[in-house]
Amino acid sequence: MFIIAGLGNPTKEYNNTRHNIGFMAVDAIAESFDITVNTARHHALTGIGYIDKEKVLLMKPLTYMNLSGEAIADAVNYYKLDATANLLIIYDDISLDVGRLRLRKKGSAGGHNGIKSIISHLGTDAFHRIKIGVGNKPAGYDLADYVLGHFSKEDLNIMNENMEKVCDAVKLTVSDNFEKAMNLYN
Repeated sequence: MFIIAGLGNPTKEYNNTRHNIGFMAVDAIAESFDITVNTARHHALTGIGYIDKEKVLLMKPLTYMNLSGEAIADAVNYYKLDATANLLIIYDDISLDVGRLRLRKKGSAGGHNGIKSIISHLGTDAFHRIKIGVGNKPAGYDLADYVLGHFSKEDLNIMNENMEKVCDAVKLTVSDNFEKAMNLYN
């Protein structure tokens, strides 16, 4: 089994915000692979299905971004999974241009509180990640206001166009081809 979790905040006011790109990615993955994400489990909205014959649990934590680790650790522990091999986290990155992907096998939180929470709860920084660029905050903007701000129509179109790449990277990841996904999309 593979856990694929997109980070975000759970109420409607956060729909289409930069910080919720992980939720948007899970929605695209669910649609692409015909998985229904509507079950409350592990402090998250979840759905179980298959991607390339691999059983997956899609997750959208309901704990709010800064406490994402609670939901992720609950699911990892419940299924007795090795986070270094069976976990993929998808989240926003302000250091990347809008829509650009960066895949990593491990690393620091880089100032991202959701990732910081996951590292703290799992006790490791070694888990697969897909970072999706949301663009750098403009000068004078508060960081929280920027990441909780809504995408412009143009940026939202770029994000929607890039979800196909995210779905392909996920498919490669669960098929044990993360290196290939890194080579294609980094």
